[in-house]
Amino acid sequence: MLSLEKVPIMTVTRFAPSPTGFLHLGNLRTAIFNALIARKAGGQFILRIDDTDPERSEDRYIDAIRRDLEWLGIEWDQEEQQSKRMALYRAAADDLRESGRLYPCWETPEELALKRKKQLQMKRPPVYDRSALRLTDEEKGHLMADRSPHWRFKLDHEAIEWTDEIRGPQSIDAASVSDPVLIRVDGQFLYSLCSVVDDAGMGVTNIVRGADHVTNTATQIQLFATLGGIAPVMAHHSLMTGEGGEKLSKRLGGLAIGELRDAGVEPRAVIAYLARLGSSQPVEPVASLQEAADNFDISTFGLSPTKVTPDELKLLSARMLHETPFEALGGRLEVDPGLWDAIRPNLNRLSDAADWMAVAEGPVEPVVADEDRDFVAQAMEMLPPQPWDAESWKAWTSAVKEATGRKGKGLFLPLRRALTGRDHGPDMGAFMPYLKR
Repeated sequence: MLSLEKVPIMTVTRFAPSPTGFLHLGNLRTAIFNALIARKAGGQFILRIDDTDPERSEDRYIDAIRRDLEWLGIEWDQEEQQSKRMALYRAAADDLRESGRLYPCWETPEELALKRKKQLQMKRPPVYDRSALRLTDEEKGHLMADRSPHWRFKLDHEAIEWTDEIRGPQSIDAASVSDPVLIRVDGQFLYSLCSVVDDAGMGVTNIVRGADHVTNTATQIQLFATLGGIAPVMAHHSLMTGEGGEKLSKRLGGLAIGELRDAGVEPRAVIAYLARLGSSQPVEPVASLQEAADNFDISTFGLSPTKVTPDELKLLSARMLHETPFEALGGRLEVDPGLWDAIRPNLNRLSDAADWMAVAEGPVEPVVADEDRDFVAQAMEMLPPQPWDAESWKAWTSAVKEATGRKGKGLFLPLRRALTGRDHGPDMGAFMPYLKR
C-alpha cells in the first residue's frame, strides 16, 4: 500500500515543466508565481521535470529550462525528474485498482470521438458514458486478448469544492466531467496521476498554475483524497496572450526566454514584469527576486486574459538598467564606476555600454558639417588641456559661446559631434572626463 500522507511543516511550491520545448513568458509566469510564494514564506521551491513522455521529452530542453531559471536568478531547493519515479506511480495505480477506482477501458480514439459527436448532436455534454464499467468479465477477457486498455479514474459524482486564491470559491459537479484517463494504452502514466503522487509525496502546500487546469484541479482533489494525500492550496492565474490575443506556445517560440535573453532584456525586468502584470498593482522595478517576493500578493490578480506587450517589457528593462548603481552590476561589466554613471541613462541594454566605452577609449572619427567647419576649428583651439573633469564641458562651451555668439543646439550639437561622432548620447558634462584623445 502506497502512503502519500505527509503533514506539511513549511510552505512548499513547485514548477513542473515538460521538457518538450523552450520556456516562454506564459509558463515562466507559473514558475515565478510559485517561486515568489515560497521565497516570501521562507519555504522551499521544487523544480520537477515532467518527462514521462519519452517520445517528446529531450535533454536539451531540460538543460534550457535550468539555464533560463538560472539566468533569472530563480534557485530551486530540490530537483526531481518524473521519469525516475515510475515505481511510485505503479504503486499508486495498483492501490487505485485494488480500491476499484481505476478501471480499464477499450474504446479507440475514433470510437470516443464518435461518442462525443453524438452527444453534442443530442445537445448533451461530451462526458464519457462509463460503458466500460458495464462490461461482463467475459467481454473484458475478449477485449483484453485483442488489445491493451487505457485506464480511467472513477470519480465520485458529487460537488467538488475548493477556495481558489485567485478565482475565489469554486464548485464543479463531478458528474459533468469525464473520468480522467490516468494511464494510456501504451502504459504511459499521465499528468494527473504523476502530479498528485508527487505533490502529495513531496509535501507541496501551494500550487499556482494556469486557468486551463481548473477542471484538472477538481478531479485531482478527489485523487488526492483517494490516495490519502493532502490537497494543496490552489490558485489558477489567467492565461497570457500575445499582443494580438494569440495563445503563447512553446513550439511557436512565442516570447521565448532565450530570445529575451539574446535581445538583452534584463532578467530582473522579467521578474518585475511577470510579478505584477495582470494584477491591480503597478509594474515597478525590483532590485532582486526577494524584493519581488516580499511585495507579492496573489490575491491582487484578475481573471481576464493577460496581454503581453514586448515593448513595455523592454522599456521596463531599460528603466531598470538606468537605475542600476555600479555596485549592483555584480561584475557583469568591466567599467570605471564614474563612466558607468555617465552612460547608464543612455543604455537600452547592457551590451550598449560597449559602444560608449569604445567612444570614450577612442579614437573617434569626428562628424563635422560643412557649415560648422570654421566654428569647430575655432572651438578646438579653445579646448582646455586634459585631464578633463566634471566642469570642463561647461567651462569650454561657455567660452566658445562667448567667442562665437553661438548658442543652443547650434552650439552644443557640433561640439558633441566633434568629440563623440554622435548626434545623441550621455550628458557631456559627465561623459567628457572619460574621453581620451
